[in-house]
Amino acid sequence: MTNPLLARAAKSVFRYGGTFADFVPVRGEGSFLYDASGRRVLDFTSGQMSAILGHSHPEITETVSHWVGKLAHIHSSMMSEPVVELSEALAALAPPGLDRVMLLSTGAESNEAALKMARMATRGYEVVGFGQSWHGMTGGAAASTYSAGRKGYGPMSVGGMAIMAPNAYRPTFLKSGKHDWQAELDYGFELVDRQSTGALAAFIAEPILSSGGILELPEGYLAALQAKCRERGMMLVLDEAQTGMGRTGSTFAFERDGVVPDILTLSKTLGAGLPLAAVLASEATEALCHERGFLFYTTHVSDPLPAAVGLAVLKALARDKLAERARVAGDRLKAGLEAIMAEFDCVGDVRGRGLMLGMEIVRDKDSKAAAPELGSLITDRAMELGLSMNIVNLRGMGGVFRIAPPLTISDDEIDLGLSILRDAIKAATLRKAA
Repeated sequence: MTNPLLARAAKSVFRYGGTFADFVPVRGEGSFLYDASGRRVLDFTSGQMSAILGHSHPEITETVSHWVGKLAHIHSSMMSEPVVELSEALAALAPPGLDRVMLLSTGAESNEAALKMARMATRGYEVVGFGQSWHGMTGGAAASTYSAGRKGYGPMSVGGMAIMAPNAYRPTFLKSGKHDWQAELDYGFELVDRQSTGALAAFIAEPILSSGGILELPEGYLAALQAKCRERGMMLVLDEAQTGMGRTGSTFAFERDGVVPDILTLSKTLGAGLPLAAVLASEATEALCHERGFLFYTTHVSDPLPAAVGLAVLKALARDKLAERARVAGDRLKAGLEAIMAEFDCVGDVRGRGLMLGMEIVRDKDSKAAAPELGSLITDRAMELGLSMNIVNLRGMGGVFRIAPPLTISDDEIDLGLSILRDAIKAATLRKAA
């Protein structure tokens, strides 16, 4: 029976994507969501990959309650203590070279600002991204997004180009039977050079492409990519909307590779489910952009309330050693997913890092053929059994579950999720076979 709220939504809410889930939560607590009947669902996606401290975290609740009654919003030309404190904390957390901070609301907004900074600093306008990327749904961010959402809107921003992201499970370039990502990268930039008018400004990349199917850039790739950028006078912009704030086992995913981007964007995880984003750049980049008249006034730039929330998030991450917890819990979760992969022929691959993992559903391991109907059956059955999963179906790939539970998830909750997922796959494969 359809929830009455969904019937009302059908008459009042503009649809912005797919269909709404039948499950209608009324509250969240920790790793679980609850509907009006009290039925609980384990949230294996942290909401929209954002609620890294789980739902209704007491410190976040207290912080919001305090600041909404004290100072929530001010004019964009004014400054407040939480904004300065969070900027200082982020600059201290990031490596040298990322010491100037702008606080905004969403990931798309932070990427818009970052690309404007890059264009202003380099005097170029061409932006290169990955063909499986997602950086947001607003102007410049959407023009750099290639995984979905490009059809039906007319021309995108001039100067957009894409190269293929490395995919070890479905490699485009092989050398001695192994994925040759360096050759793939070289070829991608050969095509960029052929298309460029000589006005390259930036390459924007996610260290792990989430909506692209949890495609992790292999070790060494970011350094090689940065070298390509420097050869051409481009800035490297890293979008850590989902990988930042400890999710991959380190504060920032790029730390593993010893690379410091020219510009870093954060969102989703920084606000732990509330709208907060940040752009980090160098003192030199900030000075140059300011000198040239950089302008990015938005209604909620430097708002005190979300900045205070960001400070609470950083405090919890440091005190509770949540990056380390993501690494340990991620190992447990990945081992469980790999055991499921060994059991079922429809699970083709398990990949990712920390508590940002992907499981690719295929028709069978030999063909690697896409099986979207099976993926949907698994998703639906998992929800019926009490597990919220998210699957993306992409051209040339199977359906990929994006598994990103809160960093606060317990071992017992991980094991519960694995048990439900296994039962859902078993039920779906039996139903499809019938």
